[in-house]
Amino acid sequence: MDYRAAFQISAAGMAAEKLRLDVTALNLANMHVAGSSAEQVYRPQRVITQTVSFSQQFGRLAGNAAGVQTTVVPQNVAPRMVYEPGHPYANAKGMVAYPGVDNVTEMVTLNTALRAYEANVTAMNAARTMAARALEIGGQQ
Repeated sequence: MDYRAAFQISAAGMAAEKLRLDVTALNLANMHVAGSSAEQVYRPQRVITQTVSFSQQFGRLAGNAAGVQTTVVPQNVAPRMVYEPGHPYANAKGMVAYPGVDNVTEMVTLNTALRAYEANVTAMNAARTMAARALEIGGQQ
């Protein structure tokens, strides 16, 4: 087995989980940003990951996504309407549109991405240790 493939797979997993962390942070940062209307309010985003088959992966060796293909997709979530009649973006009924970001869902996504990132680091360290041991065994003969 080529150790570079193991390193590339772990690196692709770490890149995907970092993107997931970035998107979750973006959703949390925009959670309390009001929009002038319900149509113009921020829409929460999600990262969709998809495994790439061996033949597709072989053609993508020059790219940076070996093993995992990621896509950021905006979610079609209804905005959260809050009654704030003094707000500059309040409509005629005194309602202000905020993004429909669910704090609990974002925190679960954050923890899941963090654990997956740590698992990829562990796998990369294991591959590195195996490669070092193989070099030691090869050097003794």
